[in-house]
Amino acid sequence: MIVVAGEALIDLVPAAGTGHSPVADSGSGTGTANGGGDMPALLPRRGGGPYNTAVALGRLGSSVAFCSRVSTDVFGESLLGGLSADGVDVSLVQRGQEPTTLAVAAIGADGSAGYGFYVEGTADRLFGLPGALPESTRAVSFGTCSLMLEPGAGAYEQLMRREAARGVFTALDPNIRASLIPDADAYRARFLSWLPHTSLLKLSEEDADWLGGTPREWLAAGPSAVVLTHGGEGLRVLTRDGEEYAVPGEKVDVVDTIGAGDTVNAALLHRLGAHDAFTPGAIGDLGEAEWKDILGFAARAAAITCSRAGAEPPYASELG
Repeated sequence: MIVVAGEALIDLVPAAGTGHSPVADSGSGTGTANGGGDMPALLPRRGGGPYNTAVALGRLGSSVAFCSRVSTDVFGESLLGGLSADGVDVSLVQRGQEPTTLAVAAIGADGSAGYGFYVEGTADRLFGLPGALPESTRAVSFGTCSLMLEPGAGAYEQLMRREAARGVFTALDPNIRASLIPDADAYRARFLSWLPHTSLLKLSEEDADWLGGTPREWLAAGPSAVVLTHGGEGLRVLTRDGEEYAVPGEKVDVVDTIGAGDTVNAALLHRLGAHDAFTPGAIGDLGEAEWKDILGFAARAAAITCSRAGAEPPYASELG
């Protein structure tokens, strides 16, 4: 089983034909309506990086559980329903009466997405360290807002360190949301402190630029492999042994990029599991053929997600 730990939230996405959302960009979280006229209609969609990763894993056929704290409000009920519908185990989900986090999406002309967040007093911020994970747990995935917002961030960090210490494969996708990070230098230092407890680091080139380090520096700190995504240009992996492999992106008419990185994260984990690469040291035994299979699978999965509106990752049947 793969356990995905992190937030679930509601994305408010512009309805088709109503223009971009009123959010100016992902850094400010504020903005004005289009040209001072009517604000676009916003439709609620289930989301959050870890949530999307869990759903994508379920659709791909992996045994997966979601570990989070979810509101008891109507949005929270919908989030749980979405997980269950795609075969995700929700027995590790904590519940709270606080409201669900909201993310207002702004879709650029090229389909890229920025977000403004409403996070104060929301349920997922109060996540507490869970008891022992199921004995069948082979890997745990972490990332996004859940590692930025206290007090829950501290509990997720404890979970990461605990599971890594007992030999569980850990995956980290920082998925930087700069508007939620009050002290960039402190976050960068904290990120480095996670690397000795990380088996696989996956991040976008934008995340890498913001963090300010290099893949080789990160590999020296702990991970066995670092996967970098380059949007439509594809993916590449660098390993601790000094190998580097890349695959091109899949050509597709992009509707938007919401959930694309999360789909990559899920596809990597799903395919690593298929190669039996979760046991200690096994990821270091993967060669060019295996890595190109893993990266190519992730590129195809992400392309399908980009071809439709919102975070709608593919099912295994769509990937052949």
